[in-house]
Amino acid sequence: MKIKYYNELDGVRGIAAFMVMLLHFSYFIKDPRVFKLISSFSFLGEFGVTLFFVLSGFLITRILLSSKENNNYFSNFYIRRALRIFPLYYLFLILMYLVYPIISSVAFVPFGQQICYWIYLQNFAISFKWQEIGPGHFWSLAVEEHFYFFWPILVFYLAKTNIRKSVYAICILAFLLRVVLSSKGIDVYYNTFTRIDSLAMGALLAIIELENKMNVGIKKQFLSGFFISLIVTLVLGYLTSGERNIAMQSIKYVLINAVCYTFIGYIISAGADNFLSKILKTGPFKYTGKISYGLYIYHPFCFDFLAAHFKLYGRYLILDFILSFLFCYLVATASYYLFEIRFLKLKKKFKYEELVPAPEII
Repeated sequence: MKIKYYNELDGVRGIAAFMVMLLHFSYFIKDPRVFKLISSFSFLGEFGVTLFFVLSGFLITRILLSSKENNNYFSNFYIRRALRIFPLYYLFLILMYLVYPIISSVAFVPFGQQICYWIYLQNFAISFKWQEIGPGHFWSLAVEEHFYFFWPILVFYLAKTNIRKSVYAICILAFLLRVVLSSKGIDVYYNTFTRIDSLAMGALLAIIELENKMNVGIKKQFLSGFFISLIVTLVLGYLTSGERNIAMQSIKYVLINAVCYTFIGYIISAGADNFLSKILKTGPFKYTGKISYGLYIYHPFCFDFLAAHFKLYGRYLILDFILSFLFCYLVATASYYLFEIRFLKLKKKFKYEELVPAPEII
C-alpha cells in the first residue's frame, strides 16, 4: 500500500527542533529581568519535544500499517531506524565519554554513571534520580527508542480496531501514572510510561489518515481544537509555571498533546495548497527539519562551548542568539553531510515494498 509523502512535515520537524533550542538557549540568559520574563513561559519549550513525539508516532505508525503485509516488516523497520539513530547517538557518547576527557582536563565519567546512556535507560535514571552523568537532553531519544521497540510488534499482531484501542489504553494509563507518580514527588517529565501518550496520539493520526477521514470537515475540527487547546494550555501554564501542582503536572501533557495533535492533524488534512503548508515547505523550514537530529544532539554542547571559550551570553542578547544558532546550524550541517548521510544512504538497501519514498523521521 502506498503512502503519501508530506513535504510540509519536514518543516514541522524543523519547528520542533527550533523550539527545543530556544528553551535551552534561555538558560544562558544572564539578565535577571529578561530571564524571569522568559522563565514564566518556559513550559512552551515542552511543545518542541512533544511535537517531535507526536510527529514520530504519526510517521512511524503509517509506515508500519502500510508495510504490515511485507515479509521483511520487522527487519527493514529496525535496520532503518538503527541506521538513522544509532550512528550519531553513539558517536556523541564516544566523543563525550572517551575523547573529550583525553583532550581536556575533565575527568573520565565512571562507567557505572554512564551505562544508562549506552542502553537507552537515561530517562529512567533522571526520573528516579539514579546516579548518572551524561547529555541530559537525550532522555527524549530514550522514550522514542522504547516506542520503536514495542510498537511495531503491537501493530503487526493486532487488528486495526485493536490498535486504536491500544492508543486509547496507552493515553489513559499514561495519565493515571502521572497522577500517581506526581503525588509521590516523582518527576513525570522524563519517564517513558508517562510521556508515551504523545507518540500514541501521533499513531491515532495515522489511523485516521488510513481510514481516509482527512477531509474538509475534520480540518475544521483540527483547527478549532488547536486554538482551544492552545489558549487553555497557555493560560494554565502561565498561572502554574514553576509550581509543583500535581493536577497540572498530570493534565498539562494532555493539553500539550492536544495542541501538537491538532496542529499536525490540521496540516495533513489542509492539503498542499494551504497557506501554512506552503510556508512549511520553504527552504529554511525544510532545511532545519533535514538537519534537526544533529541540531537536537549538538545544540547544548554548542551553547556550552561558546559560553566557555568565547564568553557569550552577556549584554547583547540578540547577537548572542544569532551567533549561537548559527554555530549550531554549522555543526549540524557538517555532521549531516560528513557523517550521517553515509549511513542514511545504506537505508536504500532496506526499502519498504510498494511504498513511495518513506518519510525520514527523527
